[in-house]
Amino acid sequence: MNKRVTIHDIARIAGVSPATVSRVLSKSSYPVSSEMRKKIEKLAEEHDYMPNMVGKQLKTHQNMTIGVIVPTISNPFYSSVVLGIEEMARRNHYHVFLCNSLQSPEQEDEYLEKLFENQVKGVILSSISFNRALLAKLIRLGLNVIAIDQPIDLPDVFQIKFDYRKGGYMATKHLVEKGHRRIAFISAPLDRPSRQSIYHGYRDALQEAGIAEEEQLVKVSEPTEGDETRGEFENGKLLTRRLFELDELPTAVFACNDMTAFGVINELTDHGVKIPEQISVVGFDNIDFSQMITPPLTTIHQPSYEMGKLAYNMLMELMRGGQVEIDIVLQPKLIERSTVADFK
Repeated sequence: MNKRVTIHDIARIAGVSPATVSRVLSKSSYPVSSEMRKKIEKLAEEHDYMPNMVGKQLKTHQNMTIGVIVPTISNPFYSSVVLGIEEMARRNHYHVFLCNSLQSPEQEDEYLEKLFENQVKGVILSSISFNRALLAKLIRLGLNVIAIDQPIDLPDVFQIKFDYRKGGYMATKHLVEKGHRRIAFISAPLDRPSRQSIYHGYRDALQEAGIAEEEQLVKVSEPTEGDETRGEFENGKLLTRRLFELDELPTAVFACNDMTAFGVINELTDHGVKIPEQISVVGFDNIDFSQMITPPLTTIHQPSYEMGKLAYNMLMELMRGGQVEIDIVLQPKLIERSTVADFK
């Protein structure tokens, strides 16, 4: 393996100072003769020179990279959030260091440490960890953090939240208004505040309608590690199969997210159940695929792309020392498509 060429190497070959080489290769307006500029640029190309950004950042105390940590990019919801962040970063000449914690609190902490060690001053984080010791320490040392999707109970963390409880309430109320009273709730593990809030919204709507919650209609999987997207689809299928063990099927199913809803629809279809004529289905997130399946999925929209753009803008303002609203709560919207039948 060849040794990486540095500015000092090119300066020695060209017979000039490292400062002159730096000015040429950084496109500085500092006056350097045209002949010398061409010579330095040619040497840099011949020797495959690549700038050392870490060294530059250490010298200038500037870092044009931000970190983003999400549970898994394979979930289309997080993909959309990251696209929003990247669009804004690209416009402002920032780079995004994307990390997938893969549902592991230990992996999340490792990424936080690595980002900080690499001089990253700002992180957008969807956390699945409940241990805040490391994060609190890094914030004290100067790390700027914007929390998205999941709340973080630290005073110096700025939050972009979503009213999950209201979304759960809206989805269930929509089914109630369509005449459904036997409504199942299917979910990935209730080990995150977002899923707990969706479930509480489901219960709120049932209680408001005078419908007793039936424990047998609430199907929640055990926590698992690995690929969340594949897991949630398979989880939807598995928990739907358990519904067929009941003496009486529900007339509607509310899933905690769209990927789980796709699993529900897949399993119901495999059992010959017509959607929505026999069983209605509602999802949560409004990912792009929800309008591509047949029939198109009725779901709760949360503005993932806009959340990413907003998170970036908040982080930049925070890093500049500006005034940032400590808590922003985004609102849900019901998207009616074709998976809910009127049972009235």
